[in-house]
Amino acid sequence: MAVRFPDGFLWGTATAAHQVEGGNWNNDWWAWEHQPGSGCVEPSGDACDQFHRYPDDIALLARLGFDTYRFSLEWSRIEPERGEWSLAALDHYRRICACCLEHGLVPVVTFHHFTSPRWMVEAGGWADPGAADLFVRYCERAAAHLGDLIGWACTINEPNIVALMGFLAGIFPPGSRDPALRRTVNQVMIDAHGKAAAAIRSGPGTAPVGLTLAMSDYQAVDGGEATVERIRRSMEDVFLEAARADDFLGVQCYSRVRVGAAGALGPEPGVEMTQMGYEFWPEVLEATLRRAWKVTGGIPLLVTENGIATDDDERRVAYVRRALEGVGRCLDDGIDVRGYTYWSALDNFEWALGYRPTFGLVGVDRTTFERHPRPSASWLGSVARANALDLP
Repeated sequence: MAVRFPDGFLWGTATAAHQVEGGNWNNDWWAWEHQPGSGCVEPSGDACDQFHRYPDDIALLARLGFDTYRFSLEWSRIEPERGEWSLAALDHYRRICACCLEHGLVPVVTFHHFTSPRWMVEAGGWADPGAADLFVRYCERAAAHLGDLIGWACTINEPNIVALMGFLAGIFPPGSRDPALRRTVNQVMIDAHGKAAAAIRSGPGTAPVGLTLAMSDYQAVDGGEATVERIRRSMEDVFLEAARADDFLGVQCYSRVRVGAAGALGPEPGVEMTQMGYEFWPEVLEATLRRAWKVTGGIPLLVTENGIATDDDERRVAYVRRALEGVGRCLDDGIDVRGYTYWSALDNFEWALGYRPTFGLVGVDRTTFERHPRPSASWLGSVARANALDLP
């Protein structure tokens, strides 16, 4: 028996500019990594040097069997100072799109993946309502240069995480812990997304446009139902409702969250853990796809991130297999899932945790930058080629 996926189902892997390019010194994350007391275990440095090595990486992904590559643009390269545009940077990202197409990969382009230019942050960052218009202007310029080569366009990666981690938890820049500010950032990013989507659609090109959202399988424990609904409201629902007019929603998920009446409970004793401190819970993908489908009113869904940080590649395969079985059940029930993107293509800079978590289908030597595809890469590539998953 096998799970068979629809014709045209997309199979890919993903990266983000700051996590793989190297040398992105002009954004808020580089400053944060080097700020004493930020909690970052190490700076990003040269990352995976993908800024220079992208042709080989794209060729490798194509050889493995994938037909989609999701990557992000680095705003601080394209607009290094307010109103100053780098044609060299725009041409660089255009070459990446062209390289994808030359190798038969659909370019899925994210316009903002966690990092913002230093000048934008100094002007108030995402806590300033004016940030939405700054972001839209950047998207207009980038889309005008690249739009005819873009396959799918993601406006903002996980705006809910930017707001939560940067403005409430204090773990991401700017390190704030202000609930009111977090609510403001949510609304500013929703405004930015809606305006940017219109700007990208203005052309050139006809790429579907949506945002990507971090989702969890929130599970109520011992009277936690009301708390789950409260958490979901600020973490998911305000964004899912805003996405109802989009061409698609990018679903990104990794594990469940157990919630009691007083809040998150942490992992259940005895459950297998990943390097991120998450429970090994691949069923999260089916749960979040079903919820996204319901709350958005049934817009197309694209899995833009799903994966596991582990040093046991057999557990990586087991995780993805179970996640894909869940995608199959969603498809059987009529949920419009357009593709699956594994996070991540390479072992990369995992933000405050540095290079310790290994999500990659491909390992990266931290000294030589040599790429080492893992068995999971070949396995998932074979699933992609067959467009089917053999069941045990």
